[in-house]
Amino acid sequence: MKISNNIEFPRLNIFLNAIDSLTEILGLNSSQIVEIEKIQSLPQGTFGKSLADFLERNQLKPFTTGTRRKQLHDCVHVLTGYESDPLGEAEVQAFLLGCKFNLANFLLYSGIKRRMKRKMGSNSSDYNIAQQRLRCAYQRGQNSNLDPDSWTPENLWHFPLKSVQKALGVDSNLN
Repeated sequence: MKISNNIEFPRLNIFLNAIDSLTEILGLNSSQIVEIEKIQSLPQGTFGKSLADFLERNQLKPFTTGTRRKQLHDCVHVLTGYESDPLGEAEVQAFLLGCKFNLANFLLYSGIKRRMKRKMGSNSSDYNIAQQRLRCAYQRGQNSNLDPDSWTPENLWHFPLKSVQKALGVDSNLN
């Protein structure tokens, strides 16, 4: 699933735009956080450069509108090591739900999981493996020190990724 130029989940952009409109009305939107030009020039191995590399490798553009939580979505991919495929997207949402419940993350998680269940079949071994990975992602979020609503990765761009993971209690080893 490529969230920014969404082909596999065509309704996702409609959902994200609706969330942006609602959060704008509620005064919850943030100014642009991720400035790709700045992080691309950072040294290899830094959190910021790792984010720039992730975006380039997956042909994504950073979210530049909406809440902090939305704009920092790809930072969570980098922090956790979860991919941008449907299972990786579900793992990010499960991880965030483990950190701190948010209705938008729950709705995204539920939609992705429902689609995976239809595609894989609820009794398949692939689906059972996916279920286990999602449980691990949720527990990993619960065990971390990350508050997705208040963390400031823009202050951490220049630190080594492994140091940022350690500081936030996000083990770099995937479960």
